[in-house]
This record gives sequence, C-alpha cells and structure tokens, in this order.
Amino acid sequence: MKKIALAVATFAMGLTAVAQTADPVIMKINGKNITRSEFEYSFNKNNSDGVLDKKSVEEYVPLFVDFKLKVAEAEYQKIDTIASIRKELDGYKEQMVIPTIVDSAFIEREARKTYDNTAARFDGQDLLTASHILVLLRQDATEEQQQAGKARIDSIYDVLKAVPKDQLAAKFAEVAQATSDDKGSAQRGGALGQFGKGMMIPDFENAAYALKVGEMSAPVKSTVGYHIIYMTERHPFEPYEFHHDNIIKFLEQRGIREASANAYIDSIAQQRGVARAEVIEELHQKLMEEDAEQKYLSQEYYDGTLMYEVTKKDVWDKAQNDTDGQAAYFKAHKKDYAWDSPRFCGIIIHAKDAATVAKAKTLLKGVAEEDYAKTVTSGLNNDSVKVVRVERGIFKQGDNANVDSLVFKQKTTLKPMKDYPETDVYGKIAKAPRSYKDVKGQVTTDYQNMMEKQWVDELRKKFSVEVYDEVVKTVNKH
Repeated sequence: MKKIALAVATFAMGLTAVAQTADPVIMKINGKNITRSEFEYSFNKNNSDGVLDKKSVEEYVPLFVDFKLKVAEAEYQKIDTIASIRKELDGYKEQMVIPTIVDSAFIEREARKTYDNTAARFDGQDLLTASHILVLLRQDATEEQQQAGKARIDSIYDVLKAVPKDQLAAKFAEVAQATSDDKGSAQRGGALGQFGKGMMIPDFENAAYALKVGEMSAPVKSTVGYHIIYMTERHPFEPYEFHHDNIIKFLEQRGIREASANAYIDSIAQQRGVARAEVIEELHQKLMEEDAEQKYLSQEYYDGTLMYEVTKKDVWDKAQNDTDGQAAYFKAHKKDYAWDSPRFCGIIIHAKDAATVAKAKTLLKGVAEEDYAKTVTSGLNNDSVKVVRVERGIFKQGDNANVDSLVFKQKTTLKPMKDYPETDVYGKIAKAPRSYKDVKGQVTTDYQNMMEKQWVDELRKKFSVEVYDEVVKTVNKH
C-alpha cells in the first residue's frame, strides 16, 4: 500500500512539474507572473509580416516590461475601479461572450413565430407572382383627367387583348416597360415580384386573386389609377420547412443570434437570482479557460485600456498643459528645432475689396500674432455679411502660392479665395523659431516623450521587475 501511495504521489509530482514547465513564467512585474505564452502572443502580434520596425525578442522585452509597468501603476492607482473604465471593460467582456452563445431553441421559436404570423396574414390564400401596367391618376383628378386616363388604359388593353396567349407574357413586359407610370416595376417589364393577402391595395388585390396563371385582367381602377394585371404564378403558402432557411437568414440579418444570447444570459440570471453582469463574468472566465487566443486578446484590451488612461493622466495631459515646461524644454534644446530656411509667420487676408484689406491691416497694428485671425474676423465680419477670410500659420517657401508670391517674391500666380478677389498678407519673416509656440507640435511631442521616459524610470524604481533570461531564450518566434 505504501508503494502504491508513493507511486501515485510521484506521478502527481511529475504532472505538477510538467504543468509548471509547459508555460513557464518569463517575468514578474510587481510580483505578478507573466507567462511565456502571453509574452509570445504580444511579441508575435506586434512583429508580424508587414510591421516596419520589427524587434528581436531581446529588443522587445524592455518594451513589454515598460508596458506592464504602466499597467501596474494604473492598478496601483485603482483606475480599473473607476465607474467609466469598469463599464468599458465590462462592455468588452460582453462583446466577447455574446458571439459564443447561440440559443438554438430561442432562434427556432422565433423562426416558427415569424412563419406562423406570416401564414396567418395570408389566411390560407395563395402566394401570387404578377406584373402590372399602371396609368397613374391623382385622387383629386378632374372628370376630364379621369376620362383621359381611362381612354389611355383602354387603348393599352386593346393592344394586349389582340396578342396570342403564348406571346402575351413577352408582349406584356414590352408594353409595361414602354407605357407604365410605375417606373420601378416598368424597368422589370411590370414585374411586382411575389406577394400575398394584405400586401397590395384592396381593389388591385381582389382583381389579382381572381386571375389564373397566364391570364390578364381587364383594366382595374384603384386609389392610384388604372391597372392591367398579368398573373405569372400562384401557389399555396408553403410549409414551415420550405421557408425555414430563408427565415433564419432573415432573422440573422436582424441580430437574432445576439438576441438569443442576451435572452439566454437574462434567463440564467433570473433563474439564479443574480445580476446579469455576474453571469457574463462567469461566461467570460470560462471562455478564457477554453480559448487561449481570446484570453490574450482580452488581457491585451484590459492592459491597453489601463495603460492609455494612466499615461494620459500622468504624462500626456500634463505635458500638453505645461506651457512653462514646454518653453523651458524648447530653450534647452533650441538647436534641435532650427529651420533650414526662413518662415513667414502671420496671416493671409482674403477680402471682398482693397478697402477691406486696408481696414484689416489697420486693426492688426499692435495686436499679438496669436490674435490676428480673431481680430480681423470679429472686427470686420458680422452674422449676415462676411467680407473677409483669413489663414493663419507659419509658412515656408512652397507651402502656399500666395505667400510665395507676396512674401518670398517668387514668380507664382496668386490664388484668391472664391468670392474674395483681394489677397494680401500681414506678419513677419523669421529665420528661426522665436519661441516654443512656433514649433509647438514638435516640442509638445518631444516634451511628452521626455516626461514619459522619466516616469517609466520612476516606475522601475517603484515596482519590482524580474526577467528570466533562460525562458526568454525559448520564446517561439513565428
């Protein structure tokens, strides 16, 4: 007995060892294990065919570590507990779960209900396939107009009545295309497609149901005018099995699978007396256990959401709003922002006439450059009359034909704005950026990058990082 027990224990230990090495831990961030398979998923996804800046595994490791450190900081700040973030994450879980649940019984019940409702509407009547020719008549038509319409439909009918029966279908289509006022069906030779009881105007429907296949009606008056009807086909409404596939396709186009999944989740929640979110969480966990691809996709979404929120809060927004910091950064790195050629800093004025241009330039005297556009438009335009348009910016030679001509004295043709024939400029030429505002986009990006690097360095000191190189060497690159 002891030998058997020892053998079982040894076997169990062997299974444990296999389980531990099947997906080894490749790194620990703040005490949290990251498995090799999770790293492989991220590495291979971000270094697939078509990626321009591919990384080796060794190059990717520090990038992945930095990413996970930001996630750790977000969790430390409890960003994942913020109501709006929680709602977004829960919504993503639901999006993942819904397509995996198909309540076939629910869908079948809805399909049967759709069939029964349609069959009830037809009330045992045949399905018809017919064509018609319409002479349109307004409901308020005069007696003279009604007589003209009747004469026209009668003349068409007289032509068709003389056609041999075996040629009637083709001739009817030809005449319908040439004469019918129902232009939609006329393009199809008068064909209306398949219809049943309750789907057409009563007078038209009654006349159609009185016809046999291959028969043509005499002129029929309805609320829209005069019709001649040709019956192409009629047959009883087919059984459920005949329509089943088309009904299912129709319901799927209208989201029946999602509806069935929601009904299933709601029924489970109701049966167990728990919140719907709890059922979704359980289904999501089950999905993660069964599908590794979905597991890592879900983890990626969770991590990406937290990383974005914490980086936006601690870096991007701060850098964007820190104008003093941007100015200081620009001053310290001014040589990095040198221009290779002079720039025109100011506005292009598009005006109705020369007098308006002169007024604009008068208004701009002593005004700060950033207020040029507002000063001109608010001073000269009103709600009903726009006499001037402006373009503000920093232009190098080649950016704008008007600046090239008026500022840089190039032989280019002025391009006045439509309805504003007078074009002029107001501003200054600068050989180099005068402040960070002249290169704000570049400075902001560089300042953000510097702040982010400093922030990540602080996170590396704040959270523990362990990378197991022997596992890194076993990463499957594919």
